[in-house]
Amino acid sequence: MIDPARRQLIEIYLAAYNHFDIPAMLAALTDEVRFEHHQDGELSIATQGKVELKKLARVGAQLFAAREQKVVSLEERGEDVIATIDFHGEIAEDIPEGPRAGTIIEMQGTTEFGFADGKISKVIDRA
Repeated sequence: MIDPARRQLIEIYLAAYNHFDIPAMLAALTDEVRFEHHQDGELSIATQGKVELKKLARVGAQLFAAREQKVVSLEERGEDVIATIDFHGEIAEDIPEGPRAGTIIEMQGTTEFGFADGKISKVIDRA
């Protein structure tokens, strides 16, 4: 069974993400939070600490007109919680050499959450 406090932190973080509420996202995280995004098995971006993650979150928020991460399942793996996530997003503006405005992106992946001091200390996305 997933610790209720950890489940609540994950829910708070994802609700803030879905609502583009960067301050609320950051409030659920430790100051030294590690963030990684892996695409097709390759590390595509990594940050260390809230300051770096805040910058990345601002850029990411501008890419989407709408976005939602929905938890499909949660599983404890050692000290971490692995969430299987359904992602749905709509691109806000044409991206050079990439998708055009209005493009819908849907995918499933996992997010590994680590915890320290009553907050999320690690967010590792894999798509």
